[in-house]
Amino acid sequence: TNFFRAPFLLRKKPGFPLQSFGCAKRIYAAIPGAAQGLPVILHGKNWCTLPPCSLLSAGLKWRMVSLCIVATPIGNLKDISLRALDCLRAAHAVACEDTRHSLKLLNHYDIRKPLISCHGHNEEKSAERILALLRAGKDVAYISDAGTPGLSDPGQRLVRRVKDAGFPVIPLPGPCAFAALASVSGFTGKTLTFEGFLSPKAGRRRSRLRELLDRGEAFVLYESVHRILKLLADLADLEPERLLVVGREMTKEFEEYIEGAAGEIPLKFTEKNLKGEFSVLVSGRKKS
Repeated sequence: TNFFRAPFLLRKKPGFPLQSFGCAKRIYAAIPGAAQGLPVILHGKNWCTLPPCSLLSAGLKWRMVSLCIVATPIGNLKDISLRALDCLRAAHAVACEDTRHSLKLLNHYDIRKPLISCHGHNEEKSAERILALLRAGKDVAYISDAGTPGLSDPGQRLVRRVKDAGFPVIPLPGPCAFAALASVSGFTGKTLTFEGFLSPKAGRRRSRLRELLDRGEAFVLYESVHRILKLLADLADLEPERLLVVGREMTKEFEEYIEGAAGEIPLKFTEKNLKGEFSVLVSGRKKS
């Protein structure tokens, strides 16, 4: 019965006359837990009760209202999938990590939707607004500033709240800096750890790096332009022979991939290429 607690959006199958249902274009139904009958709200009509089997035999199909987690480009706007665009166009509202940033993508594809700000500092409050829309029978899409939400981005608390309320959460896969960098590294091996952003505090950063390096397996880090040199210096100091691939401005016009031993990589950076967001893949330790 848990599967039937959330609102449903029922649509007419082609060739079936909907006149017997009051010519309703949409039928919103909410099942409060009774397994035998389906309370159906008809637009402009009174409540009626139909068993689920009657709805199916009458030619109707249903799907649950859902939250879609949509991956968006990490730089090049052309990297968005056709399915992601379909979802954003069909959603009643789009929740965004930063509405100003997401407007660039939405405007580029001429998508006009109500936007809901949902970032790390207001995720719980925004989740209530999103749940209210879902309960009203309205689909919502969630996008972060770039890449796949929930990976070093907000989204995990929202997903948990929505799932706890009984609504399905649908992933729409797509761009991800972690996967993109791994695909061009050439030395990930069978095991690859995604660590994301480390602590900005020097002591915690070095301590976690030591733990990751001691595992002897490859891992991927994200870092901002403000701390990338400190991260690279720590890697050079801790294990200068480890191989690195550093991705800068990935998928954009001036994307660059810098490879080499950890002890040599810091010397390859200048003010010219010290711009943008960075992804760092650290190779596994060679077995003796």
